[in-house]
Formats: sequence, C-alpha cells, structure tokens
Amino acid sequence: MNAFIFPGQGSQKVGMGVELAEASAHAREVFEEVDEALGQKLSALMKDGPEADLTMTANAQPAIMANSIATLRVLEKEFGVILADKAECVAGHSLGEYSALCAAGAFSLSDAARLLRLRGTAMQDAVPVGVGAMAALLGADIEKATALAAAAAQGQVCEVANDNDPTQVVISGHVEAIERAIELAKDHGIKRGIKLPVSAPFHCSLMEPAARRMEAALGDAPPQAFSVPIFANVTAARVTDAGEEQRLLVEQVTGRVRWRESVLAMHAAGIDRFVELGGKVLGPMVGRIAPDAATVSLVTMEDLENFAKEQG
Repeated sequence: MNAFIFPGQGSQKVGMGVELAEASAHAREVFEEVDEALGQKLSALMKDGPEADLTMTANAQPAIMANSIATLRVLEKEFGVILADKAECVAGHSLGEYSALCAAGAFSLSDAARLLRLRGTAMQDAVPVGVGAMAALLGADIEKATALAAAAAQGQVCEVANDNDPTQVVISGHVEAIERAIELAKDHGIKRGIKLPVSAPFHCSLMEPAARRMEAALGDAPPQAFSVPIFANVTAARVTDAGEEQRLLVEQVTGRVRWRESVLAMHAAGIDRFVELGGKVLGPMVGRIAPDAATVSLVTMEDLENFAKEQG
C-alpha cells in the first residue's frame, strides 16, 4: 500500500520544476496558477533564483508546494496515476502538510499558495531576526534531544521542533539557548549540533503570533473534505475530518513535527511504500525510520514514467 508524501522547507533549490515545466503543459499550468494567486512571478524565481530570495521563507513555502503539486499533476494527467486510486493516505513534512492537503483536494491550488505565503510571512514576522535560531542534532534520538533542550533552556525557549528520524532531531528557540545546546550536545551523548541557516525559530512556542494569524487565515479559507486520510504532523495520527485538520494546522505552527512517529504510524497501518513527490529529502528519512518499507522519490519526467509503468 502506498502513502504519498510531500517535502518541507530545505528541499527548495534554483531550477526546481524547470524540467517538468519544459516537458508538460500541465506542470506549466500549476506554476502559472500559483504566480497568479500570489501576484508574483514565483516560477521565475524558482527557475533562475537568486537562491537567497528563493530561500526566504515566504517564497520557499509556496514554491515547494507548487513543485510537489506540479509533479503530482503530471503523474495524474499525463501518466494516468491518480492519487485517490493509488494512495491509502498522504502526509507532508511541516509546510508539506499543505501540499498533501492540496493533493487530496482539501485546498485549491490558489488557496494553498496564498496560505503558505501568509504562513511564511507570519513565521518570519513572529520573532525579530537574530532573536531565534534552530539547530540539527546529529546522532540524537528524541529522548537525548529532549533532555538536552531542557538543560540548555535556562529560562529561555529551547524545544524539540522536528523529530525527523532516529538519528536526527531539530531544536528551536532563543538563539542563546540554541547555542548552549550546541555546546552541551556531546555531554548528552549527541554527536554534534549544527546551527541551521533559517531566518526564524520554527515549530516552537515563540511562533505563537504566527499561529494566531494562521488561525484567522484558515477561518477564511478552511480545508474542505479530502479524498484520502492524512497523517497530521502534530499528532502523528490519521485524520479524516476537515474541521479537526483545520485545528491541527494551527497547532502545527508552534507544535512539534512528529515525522518519525508519523512514518511509524503509517507503516503500522499497512503502508509498505512511501512515494515522495517533488523532492528527495523524505525518502532517506523514511529509510532510517522503517528500513523494510520501500521508498521512491519522483522528481523528473523519467521518475514519473518509471513509477507509472510499475503501477500498470
């Protein structure tokens, strides 16, 4: 059984989606619709950069979603592989949850683009630049990371933001606390901590102002019914109700991305193949979480063609 999964921030790169757009009118339509929804030639930024502008949270979030949905659109329209027929469920990493919901019909493409533009802007605005930071803890499991975060906090915010896989956990909070955590990492049996090149401390309680803005935005453009269940980031559990998912998307802004637990829950529910659309980031993580599951990453036309042939 297949789960279709959608990557999050960090998977963006200049040139993303270019091959698909050159090969397929269906991909071009996706990029044009997103450009129109945002009133910006985001597709030109994706194609030509500069990388610094593409990496800005408010651009990266809708760009990654657009690339994932273009990949899916080509798979469905040109190769006849329909998500609702081939996937038992969907999931996405952080902003990828919006891509997953768009893929399953909960959001229109335009609404998904506008929500992610606002989400990126709101997250950036929530904390002044330089006040917050994030770090990846390599060789850390959730128990070690939680203990380290508690030790480094010292009255500031230092929280687990992403439980990615059994070897990598990301922490988020005040910059001084994150720097203390990096210094203390080895004392907690963690190989090392690496400060991440991000502009804000995502998925921690400092993001509360952004959560309130997303609550208002999702009130105006709530998710509709979706064609297959989604495994939500903040609960790592199956969701079928649009109202519940709307509440969880608000919680997700400040809450932990429980990716490792989500993959384990999907695997326990019978998923034996994870199909990543528009990136090659989640596949390796899944491989470390559920080594006996198959993974496939769909990025190029060749990837899509080969996957479609397998589906018969």
